[in-house]
Amino acid sequence: MKTAIIYYSKHHENTKQLLDAIKSSSSDEITLIDVTNTPTADLDSYDAIGFASGIYYSKFHKTVLEFAKDNLPSGKDVFFIYTYGSKKDTYTKAIKNAISDKNANILGEYGCSGLDTFGPFKLIGGIAKNHPDDDDKKGAVEFYNNLYK
Repeated sequence: MKTAIIYYSKHHENTKQLLDAIKSSSSDEITLIDVTNTPTADLDSYDAIGFASGIYYSKFHKTVLEFAKDNLPSGKDVFFIYTYGSKKDTYTKAIKNAISDKNANILGEYGCSGLDTFGPFKLIGGIAKNHPDDDDKKGAVEFYNNLYK
């Protein structure tokens, strides 16, 4: 399977750690596309397209949202991966809205804790310390490996 994962991962590179674990453990052809370096790409040749980000104000980073809206071809299989400081159930609402007119087949989503030192959390050394950990990375790999099962 040929997969593209479009991502934004800064600060502590929490999300990138998950993507690196997926890529290194899979026999699939996986292309990681960092939206800070590649603001546009032709995704027609990929079987599955993932969107990944840390969570910023309860949604994916704006560059991932814009990339999805502008570059996702119609009718593709998509999935979402994200890291957060604290758990909520609405983190994929904005990305789903961004691709709502693309007739995408949403395969699923995976989210886990990631070190968060934004704003006042910096004063206490952050929340979700030591995350993503090995179990979080294993969970991301299992999620990816089960997308089509």
